[in-house]
Amino acid sequence: MKVVIIKYNAGNIQSVLFALERIGVKAIVTDNAEEINTADKVIFPGVGEASSAMQYLKERKLDQVIISLQQPVLGICLGMQLLCSHSEEADTTCLNVFEKVKVRKFIAPNNELKIPQIGWNTISHLRSNLFNNIPENSFCYFVHGYYAEETLEKISTTNYIQTYSSALQHNNFYGVQFHPEKSAKVGEQLLKNFLAL
Repeated sequence: MKVVIIKYNAGNIQSVLFALERIGVKAIVTDNAEEINTADKVIFPGVGEASSAMQYLKERKLDQVIISLQQPVLGICLGMQLLCSHSEEADTTCLNVFEKVKVRKFIAPNNELKIPQIGWNTISHLRSNLFNNIPENSFCYFVHGYYAEETLEKISTTNYIQTYSSALQHNNFYGVQFHPEKSAKVGEQLLKNFLAL
């Protein structure tokens, strides 16, 4: 199986690579369109800022490559947010795979909760083969100051300040706001599930 991780100006790609190696999968990190198009599975991870990431993708025409993919694609954190329609982070137009889903900035009432959300939180209302053998209310690791609003395409929800979509699915595209590569056994199971799709 050929697994490709999309290379762009976003952090955390290396830790996804290591997480796959831990489950015995060697992945290719590339921004080459042909390599991405011929992959069996594509992972679109990232930690960073939405507008500069979108600019980088457009300059290399990777935006067109990504939205045309037919094989299973997994967006992680910023990767998931970029698959949405729009992000409030620098008023960024995104890839619109998850149509009409907006990414909004967390606003904490009375500054009670820290932003960004950093640490472990639960995922619930799980519905997708992506969550096979993952129990309801499992803990996953999050680092984010922006969130995808609730939508019909949600396949899990999380509550921090308010309830939001912590995972999305549209056809062959999946997205998770949390970091499976940092989410211990649950994250490992999710990566195995994605590779088995």
